[in-house]
Amino acid sequence: MIPALETLGHEARAIDLPSHGADQTPASKVTLETYAEAIVAALKLDTILVGHSMGGFPISRAAQIDPRNIARLVYLCAYTPWPDLSLSEMRKLVDEQPLVPAFRRGADGVTMTFDKSMAPDLFYHDCPPETVSFALGALCPQPIAPMQTPLPNHAEVTLPRSYITCRDDRAIPPGLQELMAAKLPAQDRHSLPNSHSPFFAAPKALAQVLDSIARSA
Repeated sequence: MIPALETLGHEARAIDLPSHGADQTPASKVTLETYAEAIVAALKLDTILVGHSMGGFPISRAAQIDPRNIARLVYLCAYTPWPDLSLSEMRKLVDEQPLVPAFRRGADGVTMTFDKSMAPDLFYHDCPPETVSFALGALCPQPIAPMQTPLPNHAEVTLPRSYITCRDDRAIPPGLQELMAAKLPAQDRHSLPNSHSPFFAAPKALAQVLDSIARSA
């Protein structure tokens, strides 16, 4: 994704949230607040902040904490927080629950992960094989606490927002994505024909959509 965005003239950065990727924060110490604080610390002036999947909650909380460096929030097949609802509760807004059979709760009681034998079909079914291997190797235990935490409602998220629906998503049902996207004006709703991982399946196409959003902003 980064080279595709740089080709279009953008400066791009992907960060590791606490307890993900190279970040060594113990999962037991991770909250929605620590996610958001890590995002705020990484921001530069006029950032267009993109959150994927679960990342919709942390980018929204970051915008509540300190919106000064954020020009726009972009939800990429992501959860957009509704009042008083945690991510876990948002997932239950529709009957279709494709991820539930793949959930595996950690023995530590504070994390969960996905069954790696089921992950390719859920997240990467239209991605190149070598990319799927990379992605599976990067899957890690996910702290549960942030997913069970609603956003504080005393701080409204008033920044401009865009939503990118992935129409062949087998993780977050497209119907749920459309329900969340419908809260935004029509001109701020976009879509791709891909799976839950368009940054792997179609990075150039996703970069074009993000470029269009940035230029219209």
